[in-house]
Amino acid sequence: MAVHGVPGGTTHARYQRIHGGTSGHPPTSAFQSFGNEEGESAARRFSRGARSAEGSQPWFASYLQTYLERDVRAITNVRDLATFRRFVALLASRHGQILNKTDLAAPLSVTVPTMGDWLHILEVTGQIILVPPYFEDLGKRLIKSPKVYLGDSGLACYLLGLTSVAELERSPFLGSLFEGFVAAEIVKSQADRGMRKELYYFRDQQGLEVDFLIPRPNAKLWLVEAKSAKTVRPPMASPLTSLQRALQTRPGRLIVVHRKSRLQVTTAAIAKGVDALDVEQFVRELLAIK
Repeated sequence: MAVHGVPGGTTHARYQRIHGGTSGHPPTSAFQSFGNEEGESAARRFSRGARSAEGSQPWFASYLQTYLERDVRAITNVRDLATFRRFVALLASRHGQILNKTDLAAPLSVTVPTMGDWLHILEVTGQIILVPPYFEDLGKRLIKSPKVYLGDSGLACYLLGLTSVAELERSPFLGSLFEGFVAAEIVKSQADRGMRKELYYFRDQQGLEVDFLIPRPNAKLWLVEAKSAKTVRPPMASPLTSLQRALQTRPGRLIVVHRKSRLQVTTAAIAKGVDALDVEQFVRELLAIK
């Protein structure tokens, strides 16, 4: 079975080998890929990504070179691979942001239509996750462009020059990288269950924003905030409860996902009706849903 937009035959076989999956599915969860190593930090997990047990800089350099020289050349007529590589690195610096094709095209001196083609290549080969906005008649003006994440947090760290967990902890990208890690785990859990990708974000022009909305059976929604902090506090739940009021009865669950702390006992609830789950607990619940 060929991936839409990716030719079959040897190219598709190569795609499967490089990306670790079949039929375009994302690789398995980072919490399944290497086993459940006791005491391993979430920062270490998402700095090495879901495709390499080593998560080393040479591994990602080789991976990116192979992707450019084989996959990209095989499925499209991109002639300037050096510029395409710069494009991927530039995209890493926009990880977790609202997609702006003009903003990406200008520094690379390419057209906006070319930028659209290149983004399509990355999406169909599993390199990026585009999260569209959630639309519902709420009487508000909503942001209409998708958010963009690199699909592998380890590759994102490599492209951003983050070579250690210590550097990641100090990085201004920590929050968006953790957010992207959570997005990737949601998409992988859906693929594992044979479901199509259904993941949205919410942002209106009044400043209300919720990281992820996940449709569930019976017209319910999970509203999810991803926080890189290890300590959760009640104000983190405010966007969830505000959007719940706007959606009235639609939401089925409100969750703040955070990094696990070795020193504190996990708080099960941080506000009325809002659960606080560390990222490993959250992934377990995603994988357990039938």
